Amino acid sequence: MNGGAQLDEVVHQRNRLAILAVLEEASKAEFGFLQTTLELTPGNLSRHLEILETAGYVVIEKGYSGKRPRTWVRITKSGRAALRAEVAALRSLLRRVDDLPQTRDRARSEG
Repeated sequence: MNGGAQLDEVVHQRNRLAILAVLEEASKAEFGFLQTTLELTPGNLSRHLEILETAGYVVIEKGYSGKRPRTWVRITKSGRAALRAEVAALRSLLRRVDDLPQTRDRARSEG
C-alpha cells in the first residue's frame, strides 16, 4: 500500500485478527472459549495461536482447573500494538476507497 500503513500479514488473516480482537477485549481467554466463539477446529485454532505466539503477539499458558487440563491465551503488549496498527491500516485503506471520485465508480459499472 503506497502512502499508507502496511497490513501485517500475521494479524491480517481473518481468524488471527478475530483471536486478537477477542483477547483485546478479554485480556485472557481459555482455548475452548476461543474455539467456540470463533467456530474453529482445535487444530485450526492451535495453528493460528502458534503463529501468533511465534510473532510474540500472544502467550499460551497451560495449567489445570481442578484436575482438568486447561490452556489459556493472553494477548501481549506487542499483540495489542499489532492489532491497533492493523485496525489503523484498515481504516486508512477504507478512507482511500471512500475518497475515490464517484465518476470512477460509474465508469467501471458502465464499462
